[in-house]
Amino acid sequence: MTDTDVQSIIELTRKYHREQESSGTEFVPGVTPILPAGAVLDEDDRAALVEHALQLRIASGATALRFERKFAKTIGVRKAHLTNSGSSANLLALASLTVPELEDHRLRPGDEVITVAAGWPTTVNPIVQCGLVPVFVDVDLATYNTTVERVEAAIGPRTKAIMMAHTLGNPFQATEIAQLAQDRGLFLVEDNCDALMSTYQGRTTGTFGDYSTVSFYPAHHLAMGEGGCVLSNSVELARITESMRDWGRDCWCEPGEDNKCLKRFTYQMGDLPLGYDHKYIFSHIGYNLKSTDLQAALGLSQLGKLDDFTAARKRNWQRLRDGLEGVPGLLLPEATPGSDPSWFAFVLTLTEDAPFRRAELVDFLNARRIGTRLLFAGNLVRHPAYRDVEHRVSGGLANSDIIMERTFWIGVYPGITAEMTDYMVASIREFVDTHR
Repeated sequence: MTDTDVQSIIELTRKYHREQESSGTEFVPGVTPILPAGAVLDEDDRAALVEHALQLRIASGATALRFERKFAKTIGVRKAHLTNSGSSANLLALASLTVPELEDHRLRPGDEVITVAAGWPTTVNPIVQCGLVPVFVDVDLATYNTTVERVEAAIGPRTKAIMMAHTLGNPFQATEIAQLAQDRGLFLVEDNCDALMSTYQGRTTGTFGDYSTVSFYPAHHLAMGEGGCVLSNSVELARITESMRDWGRDCWCEPGEDNKCLKRFTYQMGDLPLGYDHKYIFSHIGYNLKSTDLQAALGLSQLGKLDDFTAARKRNWQRLRDGLEGVPGLLLPEATPGSDPSWFAFVLTLTEDAPFRRAELVDFLNARRIGTRLLFAGNLVRHPAYRDVEHRVSGGLANSDIIMERTFWIGVYPGITAEMTDYMVASIREFVDTHR
């Protein structure tokens, strides 16, 4: 197949996309679904996938490397490593802190990691999977994040790390918590999966921790279908991450590269014979968590639209916030002071004296094709999966219980138009008016 043939296929792909998009795009209130989250994909995205499919770029390779370098530069960190999901990124980041070369600083079984109870399971699961002990702290009901005071109060003699997310795009007090971690000799893993391009005190989230993680699931700010990333400013930690992601092998040559390090047959490690092929020397108990060039191609295409996506999320959130101001029975969200969130969602909590229940409002919205979601686990400690997990609670989880009982969120993703946002506002106001 010639280059001309490939370009013809790409142009047909673009034409096909335009034809698909031209039909059925009118918003009909109560008929057209308003999704709580989703990917916004254009003809460039479709063309990128088709082009790489034609090249049979089905494994991790040059495109993945190109994305990693460009994404690291976008966020403002030195190193980025693609993974097959954001959940894997969390596992990889925490597991990389358990390796022997970190010596006395390494995390060991039984060490404690401070986290929040009102979150997504895969921020907490790596703590358990690595034989560590989660220490749960509560959150505020305005920002849905914890505070530096709660984190400091939770530190005990076996505490070695902090691992938590910026909730629904709203940054936690990253400067203060990073400083606390540094002062107490703790690692900080910053789950940035819901907060890509948010800032705190003028600094991009994902740049405060020893590690940060991102998800490229379609619900998130950039879509690869599946995918995630581990980022770090530490070259030492990044090297560990790469090894742990790639089966635990010691060699840093990319798959398909032979002897780029010029030491392939001259290494001697452990009890292996001198000259054993470095491509098959393993220095960590690792995984295979790589992504593919197909995913990275979509990611590169999406990356060019990140600024527009971020602006749309902020615009939609503010339109909802302004439209729902003063509605009785609802606690509206607040940005963390000093932050500029790239919002993942618009979260609402019913007040204690609200004359209606969450289920009634959610059912009303769903009947109008307005998608809703709960604030993830609400309180992870209450879930059956964690019933027998060793853990510690610091200071009580009263607000996490309230979130479990009275909180939900609606969408702000870039696929939501101003007309859709206004319809959501009008629907909520109508419901509340009928229950006053």
